[in-house]
Amino acid sequence: MTHAQAKARHAQLADEIRQHDHSYYVEARPVISDFEYDKLNRELIDLEREFPDLVTPDSPSQRVGGKPLSEFKSSQHLAPMMSLDNTYSQEEVRAFVERVQKILPNETLEWVVEPKVDGVAINLRYENGVFTVGATRGDGTHGDDITVNLKTIRGIPLKLKAAQGLPAVMEVRGEVYFTKAEFDRINAERASAGEELFANPRNTAAGTLKQLDSGLVAKRKLQIVLYGTGKIEGEAAAPKTQIELLAWLKQLGFPTPERTWFCRSADELLTAIDELDAVRDKFAYETDGAVIKLNSIPLREKAGVTAKAPRWGMAYKYAPDQAETKLNAITIQVGRTGKLTPVAELEPVFLAGTTVKRATLHNEDQIKRLDVHVGDTVVIQKAGEIIPEVVRVVAEKRTGAEKLFHFPKECPECGSSVSKGAVADEEGADWRCVNPDCPAQVRGRIEHWCARGAMDIEGGGEVLAAQLVKSGLVRDVAELYRLKLDELANLERMGEKSAQNFLDGIEASKQRDMWRVLFGLGIFHVGAGVAKSLGRAFADLEDIFAAGPAKLAEVDDIGGVIAQSLTQWHDDSRNRDLLARLKKAGVNFKSALHNPAAALGPFAGMTFVLTGTLPTMSREEASAKIEALGGKVSSSVSKKTDYVLAGEEAGSKLEKAQKLGVKIIDEAEFVKMCG
Repeated sequence: MTHAQAKARHAQLADEIRQHDHSYYVEARPVISDFEYDKLNRELIDLEREFPDLVTPDSPSQRVGGKPLSEFKSSQHLAPMMSLDNTYSQEEVRAFVERVQKILPNETLEWVVEPKVDGVAINLRYENGVFTVGATRGDGTHGDDITVNLKTIRGIPLKLKAAQGLPAVMEVRGEVYFTKAEFDRINAERASAGEELFANPRNTAAGTLKQLDSGLVAKRKLQIVLYGTGKIEGEAAAPKTQIELLAWLKQLGFPTPERTWFCRSADELLTAIDELDAVRDKFAYETDGAVIKLNSIPLREKAGVTAKAPRWGMAYKYAPDQAETKLNAITIQVGRTGKLTPVAELEPVFLAGTTVKRATLHNEDQIKRLDVHVGDTVVIQKAGEIIPEVVRVVAEKRTGAEKLFHFPKECPECGSSVSKGAVADEEGADWRCVNPDCPAQVRGRIEHWCARGAMDIEGGGEVLAAQLVKSGLVRDVAELYRLKLDELANLERMGEKSAQNFLDGIEASKQRDMWRVLFGLGIFHVGAGVAKSLGRAFADLEDIFAAGPAKLAEVDDIGGVIAQSLTQWHDDSRNRDLLARLKKAGVNFKSALHNPAAALGPFAGMTFVLTGTLPTMSREEASAKIEALGGKVSSSVSKKTDYVLAGEEAGSKLEKAQKLGVKIIDEAEFVKMCG
């Protein structure tokens, strides 16, 4: 093939792929199979390999993710990105309409209502119709340049459809989100790998967009909806209303809100809000509210803005989703600590985009507090959590056939007795199985040991842990280090390659830092933060258990309860034997965090709290810097906190710091402090 032929074929392929992207991701009407689509992409990429000069910024090949970035650069928005004020009150919606009418007393006001997609706000910049820069909202004037990650989202056109009449420069604004189906797919993959599940689609989308490896981003099928513009230069016929704007954006190739409402009064707005509430569960994505906007764009300019938000728009947020259903039975789950958790087995009911069959009842006290009976009609709630909870009983629907639930006095897994308050200074709300060899506890301990936050052994999730215990191959975490390839390969759906990968992960885990080992042991009250504090105070794991409760209680963030729990755990000869076997297997007991010289570092005696997503470093990296310089990292804000290091999407910790007057710093200031 000559260069001229390749160039012509490349242009034909690029245009065809763009059309298919638009049909699939914008119009939701695919016209070819995935196999045929992949063939077109493969041919285009092969052409670009043979003729590298054919690669252009708007080529479909640029969506697949390139080399990992070392950091995100800052990008300035040409026009500020503001966030809307929000309310849960319909009366405040009326007050908002009256307020805008007072600002524009002689104008007839028209409104548009759009679904509030629960996603991440972004800004796209196009120059002469070509996508050049994409950024997060950031502080409203500057955001992180995440162009390379946004290019992996096939709903974003890399080149606009219009051949002429395009602005020289235009900013388009919207939300990046996960569909409920894609979020469920990602969590299913994580569950099978033994990794912690993501809490909700929005936070997962935010974290995905801040990945430095765009190849990983490309594997997660993010989507986008566009509903606004920022700066527009060089276009005389810019839309004058929101309705016209959405039609224009759609014409240019952007995905826009799938449904909108046009309103002329507060009454019509409230009707639209109710209508949206009735249909929003049918959308493919999470919707947590309704966005109300003045339709006329010139009138928006007259209405103006406050320091934080425009006066011409607001968001109405719906109360957490609830559903009513029948409680058919109560079953008991046994966790790694022996805790017995009651679970409501429900008549399947659709709630917040998924069919719910189970909901947590927390503990026996909660059952008594709610007065739950088997056979009751109950209300369940799902507010951003993976597992819904029972929030109340509909007592007026009782028939008399309902039955009291009697909490078991024996473990449903192993038949051993259960007790309350068996752990040092516990409040005694939970029943626990007293048998440390209970299969459910053993499975849980193995899964916890392998988790990413602990020893980070890939593949050691719930399924494999259950197989290892059921087969008798593993009775505690030390026995993981005695496993052989043929033993693992013979397990159901394992195979030699998967078995070897798991063994490689076990071998690599021997080099993990001491705090991970301590956390992985699953001792009551010893989370990752406590384990790190002990790692800073002691050079070796054995030194911790030799210290005694009085000396342990002197360590920052420890105190008497945790010290007693550590001592009580080590007093058990079985646990001492476990430590001896782990050490013999070659598991590292030394602490890399232990640095006596850090007591003289610039952060000595200072306490930091981290919140939000930082531009260029993970929380783990920032924590390591603080700890290396003598400071400590706490999970909660108090008057004793010296600094709150805040990134994008910071939440309640930032608000608490502001109320308490704690100094708030961003990453740039933090880096300067680190020197």
